[in-house]
Amino acid sequence: MTPQQIVERCLELSRTDGMLALVDESFTANLRWANNALTTNGVMQERLVTVVALVGGSTGTASGVVSRSAVTDDALEPLVRTAEQAARDNGPAEDAQPLIAGEAAADWAAEPGRTSAAAFATLAPALGEAFATNSERRNFLYGYVEHEVRTTYLGSSTGLRLRHEQPTGHIGITGKSSRPGDPSADAGNASAWVGQSCRELADIDIAGLDAELQRRLAWARRSVELPAGRYDTLLPPTAVADLMIYAYWTMGARDAYDGRSVYARPGAGTRVGEKLSAQPVTLWSDPSFPGLECAPAALARASSAEQSVFDNGLPLRRTAWIEDGQLSSLLQTRHSAQLTGLPVTPAVDNLGLTVDGATGSTDDLVRDMERGLLLTCLWYIRAVDPQTLLLTGLTRDGVYLVENGEVTGAVNNFRFNESPVALLDRFSHAGATVPTFSREWGDYFPRTAMPALRVPDFNMSSVSQAS
Repeated sequence: MTPQQIVERCLELSRTDGMLALVDESFTANLRWANNALTTNGVMQERLVTVVALVGGSTGTASGVVSRSAVTDDALEPLVRTAEQAARDNGPAEDAQPLIAGEAAADWAAEPGRTSAAAFATLAPALGEAFATNSERRNFLYGYVEHEVRTTYLGSSTGLRLRHEQPTGHIGITGKSSRPGDPSADAGNASAWVGQSCRELADIDIAGLDAELQRRLAWARRSVELPAGRYDTLLPPTAVADLMIYAYWTMGARDAYDGRSVYARPGAGTRVGEKLSAQPVTLWSDPSFPGLECAPAALARASSAEQSVFDNGLPLRRTAWIEDGQLSSLLQTRHSAQLTGLPVTPAVDNLGLTVDGATGSTDDLVRDMERGLLLTCLWYIRAVDPQTLLLTGLTRDGVYLVENGEVTGAVNNFRFNESPVALLDRFSHAGATVPTFSREWGDYFPRTAMPALRVPDFNMSSVSQAS
């Protein structure tokens, strides 16, 4: 059966007061490499069917949600019945709302998008050239690249039929160098990482990524040990994305309304309308932003504080979460919007940060530094205090010393303690916003655009032995 036929069949089988059916059809191709040689590759196809059954009652509407992969034709009725029974067993859903009504989208009948090994036609030869070059230099490349095309079909008992095709690609490459005089692969003492996200793999610039790796490995020929402390620190766009994605994911309006996040007003309510930063910063999401295009409607396969299955099909548009330094929106379902009295602003699957008037690149900001640190990526980021959004984590694969506008060596790793919300008020310089890829969260949230930010007192709380 086609995805559309599965949606229609599930709706036909419904014996309850309402139903939603979502079918996700995914095709994924990947390559992995180590020590300058390909190690594995694969092409996968996956189908996930989610059924949301709704049962009305005197005290409210209950929902039952069941998802299954690799569903055969004869398994659809048991799947629907299981969802219906789950709805009957559950109590009334707190987030219950009328289903979004509509009709079939113009592309509803289109087949699912696909990818295959052919997606690597231009990338694989370029990787081979990079392997050869690095072998000559006694450097070693490790990494992974993936391309996925996920097509989602959404149908409802209220007539809505939506189709969204989402191509997503990303690559991460770690380069390692050996100690001077010791060319063995196991003697590496310097490492650097670069990454990129895209819609199509042809947009990945292997030569450019490799050139940046070589530059960073060259910086590491000099090693400098520094103690913990507060440093004038430059965060490139990828590290800014590491932090801002966390700030976005914790923007749930319900959590703020209940006093459980940094966006909660002391006493009661949310901080929407308050100035979070004196800087002209805007944190935004836009499903139609060029290069970061994502689903233009809500697609929820489960309910949570940040999303609701009842909102499936709700149109999405550009949303400023922080505008000119002021908190202007939070992640809202229709239910949480009723509680908070704020507009309905559902989550969008991309994120951008802009600083009004900021120009230039990370290199431009380096040239203006007298002495400080250049981070390249962060990892193992965890929350320490939700009320201030204090995060902790480690630096990884390249912390560099900047002196008189030049990178002069590699520095040991640190554990940091910082709040991304506080950083938005404390940074001293910013660059232009550019597409970027988060090292920590990019596998789950690849569509971001960020500037480089210079923070004059970034807290490196302790030295880390991680490498």
